[in-house]
Amino acid sequence: MELGLVGLGKMGGNMRERIRRAGHTVIGYDRNPDLADVHSLKELVDKLQGPRVVWVMVPAGAPTQSTIDELAELLEPGDVVVDGGNSRWTDDEKHAEQLAAKGIGFVDCGVSGGVWGLENGYALMYGGDAEHIAKVQPIFDALKPEGEFGSVHAGKVGAGHFAKMVHNGIEYAMMQAYAEGWELLEKVDSVDNVREIFRSWQRGTVIRSWLLDLAVNALDEDEHLDALRGYAQDSGEGRWTVEAAIDNAVPLPAITASLFARFSSRQEDSPQMKMIAALRNQFGGHAVEKKA
Repeated sequence: MELGLVGLGKMGGNMRERIRRAGHTVIGYDRNPDLADVHSLKELVDKLQGPRVVWVMVPAGAPTQSTIDELAELLEPGDVVVDGGNSRWTDDEKHAEQLAAKGIGFVDCGVSGGVWGLENGYALMYGGDAEHIAKVQPIFDALKPEGEFGSVHAGKVGAGHFAKMVHNGIEYAMMQAYAEGWELLEKVDSVDNVREIFRSWQRGTVIRSWLLDLAVNALDEDEHLDALRGYAQDSGEGRWTVEAAIDNAVPLPAITASLFARFSSRQEDSPQMKMIAALRNQFGGHAVEKKA
């Protein structure tokens, strides 16, 4: 089949290649002309035969909204838009309603696989009406990993991105657990081969995983991570996961703590610890450390 793909960055560019390898035609548009097959969204739409499928792979928020706004004016009834970025699930419902008013279908798709997806395939979680999913199914089949599993019709519009959001929340907590264990092992004098301990866990243990494999890769490149600064950004989906937990009264202590740990990584000097030090001094006369 033919596919229009908007956004050809690290993920989108590799997805274009994997889809082409499966024998489909992909016409890609990106603001960077060096990456694009066409020079505008209008040219992309004009080159596709109806009914069209256009997959949007741009940053969440305003970039996605502006792209959908433009596609709503260019596409025709019977066409389908897929949002494969990391949009918030609540935005999906608005986008589906906006496009439905023009007779255009909408599918939201959470995509996981990162830079490894080209070779290994992408885990796909999608939401929307069955008739719209069916029009995109050959592309889902091309992108997913080999075998029976790796993609799922998660439910109604918004379900795909909600599932991907929860996936990323779990990822936060798993990474935090590996990171805490690594720091403790590095701290203890009696342990002198932390990298090989992590490597030994890759076989036969209950904590083996692809994230553990990637941790070993990172330690092979820089055994004590000396070249890195202890600063971790968050993509937004961890925050949305915690907010959804609050809205639904579901306790998520591990995921919430892992999100807050990332916030603490951005502080050179913790304001909270200043207050704790001051209070310990006030009630117990405990020593405080002054700034140099």
